[in-house]
Amino acid sequence: MKEKAAIAGYAEKDDVEVLYRLWVSGHMERRVANSECRRRLEERDDHGERLFAMDVWWPVVGSFDDLHPEYEVNDYRDGSRFLDFAYLRPPYRISIEIDGFGTHQRNASRRSFGDDRFRQNQLVLDGWTVVRFAFDDVREKPRQCQQFLQQLLGKLYGLGGSEGLQLKLALRERELLRWAQRRGPLFAFGPKDATALLAVSRCTALKTLYALLDKGLLEQASGGQRLFTYRLTSKAAGLIL
Repeated sequence: MKEKAAIAGYAEKDDVEVLYRLWVSGHMERRVANSECRRRLEERDDHGERLFAMDVWWPVVGSFDDLHPEYEVNDYRDGSRFLDFAYLRPPYRISIEIDGFGTHQRNASRRSFGDDRFRQNQLVLDGWTVVRFAFDDVREKPRQCQQFLQQLLGKLYGLGGSEGLQLKLALRERELLRWAQRRGPLFAFGPKDATALLAVSRCTALKTLYALLDKGLLEQASGGQRLFTYRLTSKAAGLIL
């Protein structure tokens, strides 16, 4: 209760770093003292995980509910292993790993490389959805990571499905969004592209683009006071259309 009250107090300030620390400390307090599970949480190099939680997870989900750091699972060798993050929201279990190039590639022996892949396969057999992000992408392309995460959660849990219906999208708007979704989160396009895709006049294409801007589904990609190119917002990337 104290933890929830503290989080509620900070939520208005939108201090995500404080919320993250409260979340980690809350998990630490619930773990058995001197256990391997607690030790790993206390001693882990938290840079990549913190960056993912604050710059990718939080902007998409808006909370750390059901997300568990350094989550222990049974190993195929009758031991245990730890996941960077586990999202445990029925009916699915999602394993999220943040891979640094040096740790997972340069310093990996052939044996450890193969063992890591076999362990991942075992998670899949046990019913986990396995997701891996490169640390460089989390640091340099957080928006791309956000949009992938939003699409994944939308696919598994239907997030954005009802929202898409509530938006009452016109046929042209829906067609344009689907086309942009297929081209990826960083794809930028202009009125000429919309005109060609929809087979309409430039004036009609602009009306469609402006309507999507007003609904928060497009944002400016380039241009000044006059918008020249557009791209999907993270909200639009997660819609099921």
